[in-house]
Parts: sequence; structure tokens; C-alpha cells
Amino acid sequence: MKIAIIGVGNVGRALGQAWATRGHEVVYGVRDPGAERHRALLEASPGASSALPAEAAAGVDVVVLATPWASTLDAARALGDLGGAVLVDATNPLVDGDVDPGVRSGGEAVAAAVTDARLVKAFNATGSANMADASYGATRPMLPLAGDDAAAKTLVAGLAAELGFDPVDCGGLAASRELEHLALTWIRLAYALGNGPGIAFALLRR
Repeated sequence: MKIAIIGVGNVGRALGQAWATRGHEVVYGVRDPGAERHRALLEASPGASSALPAEAAAGVDVVVLATPWASTLDAARALGDLGGAVLVDATNPLVDGDVDPGVRSGGEAVAAAVTDARLVKAFNATGSANMADASYGATRPMLPLAGDDAAAKTLVAGLAAELGFDPVDCGGLAASRELEHLALTWIRLAYALGNGPGIAFALLRR
């Protein structure tokens, strides 16, 4: 599968490297493709390349948006017509350490900013360390996702399962709001309360 990663912060790097090592064709969308500072990332991502964001997103199967919230909507608009590709919104609308009160949900705001994309909210409610290594013994960490396109959610769930997650369908895109608040809870537990990034949520069933 061909996957474009827009943004090379901790989340973009972790997901890109993890999928590249599992045989997916990864292209990183960056403002300065070819820059020396991206060399280590490309070397750690077998077969990966870099390109300007709109070029990276052209003709791929999946686009992952992993940018800071302050630049997310501009980055989404700049991608152009995505031609029906699946767009994974891995961002959180955080402002000064809290969910932005000015948006109902970041997922819905991103959906309104892009053209012809099947949006799935996912990979926003856990840390990048879990994306790099999701192993917690016999229990798989939960990876909640939300979206209005069933086929797109199935595809993203498969990509999550490849990384060792238990993908959990939380409903339509409107559920992005709950996923973004769940992300805030994870952040508080990991950092403000000192548990560290090696924690994850799980959904237990019986």
C-alpha cells in the first residue's frame, strides 16, 4: 500500500517507520524534501522517499495528517484534491494544553477543509511510543477510530492491527470529539501525572 505521511514530528515518524518496515511504500510530505535533516528518517524507513506535501499525497492509497494543530487546517487545505483517498486525521485540536473550544471536533474541521477524501479519525489517542512498539504482553492496546465511510475504517483498522493494536470502531466522524478528549486524558496520565509514555488504554471484552 502507498501511504503519504504529512508531518514528521513524533507521530509521523513513528507511523512512517513502522509501516515502511512492514513493506508499505511510504512518502513523507515535508516543506523541504531532500534536506539533510531528513536523512536519518529516510534511512530508518526502508524504501521511503520525501516530497512536498501535495505531491506526496497525489495518487496514494492513504494520507496520514500528523501535524501540530496550529498548522493542521492550512496543511489539509494545501493537499488539494485527494481523489477519494483515505485521509487519516491523527491530530488533536489542542490549544494551551486543552481541547480548542472553538471547534466541535478537529476531525470534523479537517473533513471540512479537504477535498474528496474519506476521513478517518485515528492514531490520535495514544502516544508515538506505542505506535513504534504496541506490545503489552497478551493484551493489545486499543486504537479507537471514527469515520463515516465503512470501507475506509476497515482499511485503517487493518493498518492499526498490523502495528499490534486492537482497532475499535467508535462510530461516525462526529465521535472524533470523544476521541480527542480521550487523547487529552492519555496525555494527562502520561505526563502531568507522571506515568510516562509507556501506557495504553485497552478495551476488555467478555
